Amino acid sequence: MAEQNAILKVGDKEVELPVLTGTAGHSVIDVRSLGASGYFTYDPGFMATGSCESEITFIDGAKGILLHRGYSIEELARDADYLEVVHMLLHGEAPDAETYKEFKQTITMHTMVHDQVNNFFRGFRRDAHPMAMLCGTVGAMASFYHDDLDISDSEQRIRSAYRLVAKMPTLVAMCYKYSIGQPFVYPSNELSYAENFLNMMFSVPAEKYNITPAVARAMDRIFTLHADHEQNASTSTVRLAGSSGANPYACIAAGVASLWGPAHGGANEACLNMLEEIGTVDRIPEFIAKAKDKNDPFRLMGFGHRVYKNHDPRATVMRESCHEVLAELNLQDPLLDVAMELERIALSDAYFAEKKLFPNVDFYSGIVLKAIGIPTNMFTCIFALARTVGWISHWHEMLSQPGQKIGRPRQLYTGESQRSYVKIDK
Repeated sequence: MAEQNAILKVGDKEVELPVLTGTAGHSVIDVRSLGASGYFTYDPGFMATGSCESEITFIDGAKGILLHRGYSIEELARDADYLEVVHMLLHGEAPDAETYKEFKQTITMHTMVHDQVNNFFRGFRRDAHPMAMLCGTVGAMASFYHDDLDISDSEQRIRSAYRLVAKMPTLVAMCYKYSIGQPFVYPSNELSYAENFLNMMFSVPAEKYNITPAVARAMDRIFTLHADHEQNASTSTVRLAGSSGANPYACIAAGVASLWGPAHGGANEACLNMLEEIGTVDRIPEFIAKAKDKNDPFRLMGFGHRVYKNHDPRATVMRESCHEVLAELNLQDPLLDVAMELERIALSDAYFAEKKLFPNVDFYSGIVLKAIGIPTNMFTCIFALARTVGWISHWHEMLSQPGQKIGRPRQLYTGESQRSYVKIDK
């Protein structure tokens, strides 16, 4: 709601722009009428531009706050499971016991994919990156589910959302199984969402996979902590694709493609690569010195956060699960030893405290995924699995709002001015 106006003065021209205030966060200057005055804003990366109005997620990076529908991420990660968070992101409220039971049953009944999806995988090379396979198979879902492609129908939008949330673990597990030459494992309806994913990833026809409570809880928390993060690159990509009227599967495939970029979805993979570069505990002082040297290009991955300037609120609960998993599995792995020593230093060294370089959620989730046995090239697929509900919630919200227009950013043109073309034979 506009409570005051801002005045933009250019030369002798003044433009009056409304100032809008939401329920939390910064006020924003509404520049939608600016074009009529002959100007528009220039904001590469859209760092100072509000692209939409949303009721889903709020972040205050300075204070380390992350809220989903008003609920703090710390409470959700400790007291709710992932499917409860899925329900509240999609529908706006936490479900009661009966609603949750029905919702969980609906998701469970949608976990299988059409058998012909198997044929898509046979077209990929065995060494194809799992994200390449995931991009293709998610987009291909539109060829199977014709009954939920009318984006003007809210019931069809929700049905497609349920299908995507339910089938994404199946597709991600299929990407993994295909890449290692093992048979696909069908979903198991008696298992929880996280347990079912782990079973599809690691069980084989010849052996049953034992899912420990700490591992299942950690996997569920990883899903919850990555479920949504406001208007990031991939979510904005989904919204932009959706603004054209594209079907939900195409939009989520676009989100997967955006997340694949190493600057976005590859943070926990980069963290594991860094641990491998360090190699052993005795080399840590060398790399700590490099990290403190302003002239050295080396950076500690998994420490600090571009959005959270104080602390990452997701890291606290992920740290609990990380230590639970390591204690339960009792693994002998030098990389995990390196990770734990780095954590100890980061939490006790004055330099890290001064620079706010505390371990973030990517640091701990990367360690958990490594300990569970998930290869680093699958990390971003799991991120996509978890973030699907955030993407589809924003897509559904956008299409539910009146007056939506196709996204069309402007540009500052710096090329040649108009000139004459000379025919090639002249």
